[in-house]
Amino acid sequence: MDVVANGKPRAVEDGTTVEGLIRAVGLDPRFVIVERNGEPLERKMYGEIRLEQGDRLELVRAVAGGADPDRVARLARSRLYVVTDARRRRGDLKEFLEAILDVGCDVLQLREKDAEAGDLLRWGEIFREATARHGALFVQNDRPDVALALEADGVHLGQNDLPPAVARGILGPDALIGLSCHSAEDHDRAPVEADYLTAGPVWATPTKPGRPGTGLELVRRAAETVERPWFAIGGIDPSNLAEVVEAGATRVVVVRAVTEASDPAGAVRALLAGLP
Repeated sequence: MDVVANGKPRAVEDGTTVEGLIRAVGLDPRFVIVERNGEPLERKMYGEIRLEQGDRLELVRAVAGGADPDRVARLARSRLYVVTDARRRRGDLKEFLEAILDVGCDVLQLREKDAEAGDLLRWGEIFREATARHGALFVQNDRPDVALALEADGVHLGQNDLPPAVARGILGPDALIGLSCHSAEDHDRAPVEADYLTAGPVWATPTKPGRPGTGLELVRRAAETVERPWFAIGGIDPSNLAEVVEAGATRVVVVRAVTEASDPAGAVRALLAGLP
């Protein structure tokens, strides 16, 4: 019998339960949130529900028994993640955020590398209010302290930022923590505190100066080995999205494809149309 788990086909024996599948992929059922064919399952039912041919499941590891279940479930459903600054928007920031959220952006990250905390708090309130209205996730880049002050849904960290375990100590158990990964080794050693990972940059991009593109091989490898949610990132736009999807990605992070588009809402629609 064949099912799909986290976007990957998997053969299971007839009669396999949801709990059996979770254990087969090396996870602890106590710390996993499951969606089956788009519907969330109660953890107490994992040992009773038997899989059926063609089932599609999302298995999301919840850190330490519980990143907020609603946030984890929304992360599992997310396909399009947009990273943007706050200062170089054409026109009004609020209008830009409303436009891309209204057409289906799932995750929105505020990324301002050189800004002071006061500015991040001022801009972050606009991001938080907009994402809350649309049921999207708001992630702050780099700064767990700012994410905590803003009551953001989470923080995104690079390999040389604060370790995820330290960020978890600052933010507590409910927040989401993302981690940039640039190699198979980064994926293999990603700490349990990270709720989601990235794979890239697939193609070299000016948003990551000096970092070469990984190519599609890292995407293929992530599709085969990474069990928690992960997003392909780096130079992705509607013109090359099909290549990334063919390599196994079901979620992507974009920056310029939306922030520099003459029609940001149209760019979001085009990207969503190309994602499985």
